[in-house]
Amino acid sequence: MPDETPQPRRRKAAVVVAAVVVVVAALVAGVQFAPKQETTTNAAATVTAPPTVARKTTTPPTQPNVPQAGEFDAWASKTSQWLDIPLRAMVGYAKATTKLSKDVPGCHLSWVTLAAVGKVTTDHGRAKGGQFGPTGVLDKPLGTVEVRDFYDKVVSTANAAGPMQLSPSIWAKFQASYAGGKPDVQNIDDAALTTGRALCDGGRDLSQGQPWWDAVSTLEPAPLLLHRTLATVNVYGTVGQGSAAPNPAVLSAVNFAIDKIGLPYIWGGNGTGGNDPGFDCSGLTTAAYASAGIKLMRTADTQFRSVPHVTDPQLGDLIFYGEPSTKIHHVGLYIGNQQMIDAPQTGQAVQVHPYRKDGDDYAGAGRPTA
Repeated sequence: MPDETPQPRRRKAAVVVAAVVVVVAALVAGVQFAPKQETTTNAAATVTAPPTVARKTTTPPTQPNVPQAGEFDAWASKTSQWLDIPLRAMVGYAKATTKLSKDVPGCHLSWVTLAAVGKVTTDHGRAKGGQFGPTGVLDKPLGTVEVRDFYDKVVSTANAAGPMQLSPSIWAKFQASYAGGKPDVQNIDDAALTTGRALCDGGRDLSQGQPWWDAVSTLEPAPLLLHRTLATVNVYGTVGQGSAAPNPAVLSAVNFAIDKIGLPYIWGGNGTGGNDPGFDCSGLTTAAYASAGIKLMRTADTQFRSVPHVTDPQLGDLIFYGEPSTKIHHVGLYIGNQQMIDAPQTGQAVQVHPYRKDGDDYAGAGRPTA
C-alpha cells in the first residue's frame, strides 16, 4: 500500500531545488520541477507533461577545495576511490580548477562542479566503455552521448563530444590546452579546462547562486540534466569534505535516486516501468536501498518505526514528515548540504530541495545503514 493518501501535505507542493556548489561561500541554485497538473490516483496512471523550471537562490556551506601540491596525490587518490571517479579524470578536474583559480580568481570555480558535469554527461568518460590513458586522452574518441528524459525527449546537446560533452559552439569559443599545443576535446585536461573557461565567462562569480545556475545552463540547459548535476554536486561536496570513506550502500542508494530525478510522482508507484512509471515517496526510498541490497519497509510510517533514529542527518539518511505518535506521511533521502531527493506529491517530479522549511512537520531522520 502507498504511504500517504493523494491529498495536499503540510509540506507545500511548490518545492525548491537547492544545491551545493563551489569552494569558498558557495552557491545554491533553486529549481522547481512541476509538470502540468494531471489526475494521478494509482500506479497505472499515464503521465505526459514534461517539467517546467523556476529559480531561487540561497547560500550553502563552504565546499572542499583542491589541496596544495604536497597533499595533492594522496587527496586525489583517496577522493577518486571514494566517489568512483577514474583517477586520471579526477586529476583533470583538479588541474583545471587550480589553473582557473589563478587565471580568474573571482570565478570561484570548484572541482565538484566540473566533476558533476563529467559524471552526469559521460560517467567520467566511461559512457561507451572508454578509459583515459596516462596523458588524459580517451582511448576511444567519444561522440555525442544521447540522453532521453522520461518522456522520451532527447535532452542531450546535439553534436557534443568528449568526456565533458562540449557542444561545437562552446568548444570553438573556449577551447584551451592545459599543457600547451593544440587543444583536444577528447583530453580530460583540455576538456575540463575548456568547461571551466565557459563557466567563468563574462566575469561570473560561481559562489553566487544565480550566476552558477546560469553558467551550468549554458552547458546543459535541459532541466533533467541540471537537476542531476545539482544533486551530484551535493553528494561530491559532502563526500569530499568527509574524513572517512562513505558507506558503499549509501552511495548506491543515493546514486539510484539521482538517476530517477525527473520521474513523475505516482501514488503507490514502485518505478518498475510500463504501467508503473513513477514513485511515491517511500517507493523511491525503498527502491533506492533495495539497489544497495538493503530491505526497507514499504511505507513512510513503517520506515520511520523500523530504522534507528539520528539527530543530525548524514548522506543517505531518511528524512521523515508527519506526527511521530500517530502517522508519518512522507519520506525523502538526504544528500548533504541540507538537501534531499524525494518524490513530493501528485503533479511533481522526483527532485532535489531543502529538507527543512518554515511551517513544515519534520519528524526526524533515520539511518538504514546503522
